[in-house]
Amino acid sequence: MSVFIFFAVVLITFFLMEGITWLTHKFVMHGFLWYLHEDHHQPTAGFFEKNDAFFLIFAIPSWLCIMLGLQNQLYIVAAIGFGIALYGLGYFIVHEVIIHQRFKWFTRSNNTYVRTIRWAHKMHHKHLGKEDGESFGMLFVAKKYWDKVRRDREFKSSKV
Repeated sequence: MSVFIFFAVVLITFFLMEGITWLTHKFVMHGFLWYLHEDHHQPTAGFFEKNDAFFLIFAIPSWLCIMLGLQNQLYIVAAIGFGIALYGLGYFIVHEVIIHQRFKWFTRSNNTYVRTIRWAHKMHHKHLGKEDGESFGMLFVAKKYWDKVRRDREFKSSKV
């Protein structure tokens, strides 16, 4: 397998993970595994949540793909595992660091993308139950959230 194909598979997997995450979030986390996700919408005291178990749900297939792919020289399988892991890193940075600020690294960003994903996620969390949710994606959000952030920015700059 060429290096180009390997990295192409990593990137394709990374982007496909957004759709897989959307589907998992909507139909699994807000479905039959709501028990694990509920404390994310209705926070309790403490740093860890039951929702953090979803890290393992995504990390285990990634690890298995990487390990088994490398052991058996099935590099396309390893590339899929690396793509899942790369998405997991992106998810961690966006969801845990930027949005929920569980780690205080980027607390004062005024970047349009950051503001947009924060707004979309806020709209997701306005629903405390598993029904009637919106904005189930993570890295790519609907146009309506971009439009809202741009309107807010234009309104703010017109007042100055």
